[in-house]
Amino acid sequence: MTNHDPVAFEAVAREVGFLGFGFYPRSGFIHVDLGPARQWGERFPVRSTAFAVETPPAREVLADSRTMKGGGAAGVATLGAAGVEVAQSVLAETQSAILPLVPYLDTLRWVFIAVALGGIAVTIYARVDDWRRGRR
Repeated sequence: MTNHDPVAFEAVAREVGFLGFGFYPRSGFIHVDLGPARQWGERFPVRSTAFAVETPPAREVLADSRTMKGGGAAGVATLGAAGVEVAQSVLAETQSAILPLVPYLDTLRWVFIAVALGGIAVTIYARVDDWRRGRR
């Protein structure tokens, strides 16, 4: 009940037909049931405000963090560069007709390496920026 008004909660529960009410203010909850009309426990103390103050989350969601996005881009690009390297060696050994494509694969590998370095740069920037702002 830390984020609800116990009085309003009880009123709505009675309105929809609940008859049994158990009050547990130290544990922070109200038990409601459809049994016979009865109640037990001490009622919640009256609050000056109906709702508790909400505290903002301490940390951002990990999946949405800039650090994870930069690190993920670097990881994917590294895997892409390794895949191009493997494809380049397989094609060079097996297909002489595809040999003209090998230089393009080399270029593609360097593009993946550049993206990986960019992802690493984003990760480092995000960490330093968060440190400066006192987020971590």
